[in-house]
Amino acid sequence: MDNNLVYKWFSALLCYPEAELIAALPEFQAALNNHELLAEQRDGLQGFLNYLGEGSLRELQENYVATFDRNRHHALYIFEHVYGEDRDRGSAMVDLLEEYRKYGFELGDDELPDYLPALLEFFAHIPAENAQKLLGDAVHVIDHIAKKLAQSQSPYAVLLNAVVALSPVAPQPLIEPPVRDMDEAMETFGPDFSGTEPLLKPSIETVQFYPKGSFQTVREGATS
Repeated sequence: MDNNLVYKWFSALLCYPEAELIAALPEFQAALNNHELLAEQRDGLQGFLNYLGEGSLRELQENYVATFDRNRHHALYIFEHVYGEDRDRGSAMVDLLEEYRKYGFELGDDELPDYLPALLEFFAHIPAENAQKLLGDAVHVIDHIAKKLAQSQSPYAVLLNAVVALSPVAPQPLIEPPVRDMDEAMETFGPDFSGTEPLLKPSIETVQFYPKGSFQTVREGATS
């Protein structure tokens, strides 16, 4: 596994656990044993592989759903933690989609570009320096989610902490976006395809990967 494909390793482990993932644990173990970029985080990551290997598939799946689908503080959608339900989230999605397309990648109809496993998979297939720059942009949010997971004593916290350790940029504290009242959100954005939740619509304003003022501390040297 080359240095860039370490992102693929994390991407797969952050996905919903299926039987194929459990069957591939020996391959994940071999990568952990041999890859230098994982060495400093080896003890914690070994604990996570042990967690996958010791639980039943049903238990692993139930815990995954409880962790990521039923707790918005743990959501693996990067922009959820930056914009909440603000309309600028849609514009940021468009910008990020353009990053994918710049390298010839298209997402499926049911995939969002800010989903962390998808983003890490993307990093594995682009030049290392570009992956590092994008990780440096996202690391503040990844670290924020990692801290929330650690507070809940989730075994997934070690994965996100290890991703943070790969970043060339030190993470800064993130200001959580306000939770918009659902009735107001429905009026502003309209329902989603199920008719129950807001569907965010892009505004015409161009938004960078993360908006100004999202961080409590101004990061230096992270953007050109």
